[in-house]
Amino acid sequence: MCGIVGYVSNKEMPYITEMVGSIKHRGPDDYGIHVDSIDDRTHVHLAHARLSIQDLSSRGHQPFVSACAKYIIVYNGEVYNFKAIQEELRSLGYEFKSNSDTEVILYAYQAWGIHCLDKFIGMFAFAIYDLEKEKLFLVRDRAGVKPLYYAVSEDTFFFSSEIKALYPHPHFKKEINRDILPYYFQFGYIPAPYTIYHDCYKLQPGQYMLYDLTSKTYDIHTYWDIHTFYTEDKIQKSEEEIVDDLEKLLLDACQLRMVSDVPVGVFLSGGYDSSTVTALLQKHGKEQINTFTIGFEEKEFNEADDAQRIATYLGTKHTEYYCTPHDMLALIDDLCYYWDEPFADDSALPTMIVSNLAREAVTVALSADGGDEVFFGYSKYFAIEKIIKLKKSPIKTALLKLLVNGLTEKRVMFLNALIPKSKRQSNIVDKFKKFKNMMNSDTLAEMFIRASSQVEANYLDEVLVNGAFKDFENVSLGEFKKIGNLETLNQMMLIDYKTFMVDDVLCKVDRATMSVSLEGREPLLDHRIAEYMARVPTSLKYKNGAGKYLLRQVLARHIPKEMTDRPKSGFTVPLKDWILNELKEKAIDALESQILLDDAIIKEAHLTRIKKNLERGKVENPTFIWMIIMYVMWRKRWN
Repeated sequence: MCGIVGYVSNKEMPYITEMVGSIKHRGPDDYGIHVDSIDDRTHVHLAHARLSIQDLSSRGHQPFVSACAKYIIVYNGEVYNFKAIQEELRSLGYEFKSNSDTEVILYAYQAWGIHCLDKFIGMFAFAIYDLEKEKLFLVRDRAGVKPLYYAVSEDTFFFSSEIKALYPHPHFKKEINRDILPYYFQFGYIPAPYTIYHDCYKLQPGQYMLYDLTSKTYDIHTYWDIHTFYTEDKIQKSEEEIVDDLEKLLLDACQLRMVSDVPVGVFLSGGYDSSTVTALLQKHGKEQINTFTIGFEEKEFNEADDAQRIATYLGTKHTEYYCTPHDMLALIDDLCYYWDEPFADDSALPTMIVSNLAREAVTVALSADGGDEVFFGYSKYFAIEKIIKLKKSPIKTALLKLLVNGLTEKRVMFLNALIPKSKRQSNIVDKFKKFKNMMNSDTLAEMFIRASSQVEANYLDEVLVNGAFKDFENVSLGEFKKIGNLETLNQMMLIDYKTFMVDDVLCKVDRATMSVSLEGREPLLDHRIAEYMARVPTSLKYKNGAGKYLLRQVLARHIPKEMTDRPKSGFTVPLKDWILNELKEKAIDALESQILLDDAIIKEAHLTRIKKNLERGKVENPTFIWMIIMYVMWRKRWN
């Protein structure tokens, strides 16, 4: 795991050292620079910050130059099956001076060109400088685990693992794209291909770019798209055969991600996803697995006890840490450094803490992200599925609308408190609001967007200068028109796989782990699992009213069901309480900031109202206030 940065300019410019230094946290073990000139107007600058994982010797140093000196690579990530590819290349006559996957990627490109991508199992973002063709070949992995940014400004082409790596260069212009800000205030992140800046973009998952060094132009191509596999014929096997297939795929994906020359551990929450990863590795491994979890004193957020029971049952070497509000609040100023564009997923705070906990013992940690998007796990899926069925009856629809539109938040909280603890819902008010909005929606796309919004569009139409985000056609959330031939369940999973998972979940885990120089690996996002699950009949994804049905069947072979069948909490923080107490001063400072007026984002009258309510002890919309805090802190830090 590393950081990469590079640029092509019309003259040799001395900024590359400072640029790679800004992402030293991604690779503190070594760094390298390569500068080359094609002619007097084309100068290529490449740099790499290395976190040593495979082949810890200097032979793995980057930028890595091929033996023929015609190809040079800077690379971030892991190709887990590199040893098998290495043997295939040896049979073709290639010789290797290192035992790193970096060298394997470079020679695979030399041997097979862009088709080398079909062979790679892993997470990666890399750039290959092809001197023979006078091109740059930039690639991002299929799921988008590793980030890759690119920008064009003043005859200079840039690429990097993080946007902050571009800031030291005077040709990179930090001009805020205000058209995309309403999306941030609705969903909490900036969607690909956009970034917070004009003329700066994210290369999307499953894409590669060919940048022509002569013409200074580029083309972007898609080499993999999960949609393709949803349109293929469904697998015609029995349930037991499919569970067998899935277990084999999961085991291979997990074991491949244990390939490392440094210690490896697993983030264990006690949920289905992380328990499956841990169980497969512990049951089939020769050594005791290191597992890590964090707990909270607040029982409604705490999963540490469940994780401890799973760890004890499996016999892992388990480490847990109970974090306090002070632990998390102490990290808030760091958020705007490591997430260098506005990002408002508050679970980034506990993710940073568990990453720091793991880094004390290991250099690599397996995380079980992607399980909800691949195996059908989000509660909004179940809600939308039920609403669609309900709406087939006009009478039931009218009655339910009358009920939800008449319920208050206080009444919802009261009713939830009457339910047995094992069935009680966390974040019940947010879930109720989303359910209410879905009931008042007319189409699947409208329902899904409302269910995925962190702040209601109606509220944003009222308070934002330009209203809620409306240009969904140019982001992946607008793909519902393209995939309307798929079953409802599959449409929702596909869209989340391309949007929320990439730009929120994976961005969060990448920055949190890299902030402490920890490599995060995602076995459930092995593309072979995604391809297989896309072809599984929907009746086996959501069965007997339960999501993740197939994953549960695999897990039940290793852990008793009574240990894992429980409501999901996830990493959440008590935002409302914080804003009323520890974060109140920060919140008021942000609401009073001239930045919001200068950027013409939020109507002044509404800022005043929100601030006055807060001073009286009323939090009008805690998620929205958190987004304001994060945006203002980001602007102060970087602009």
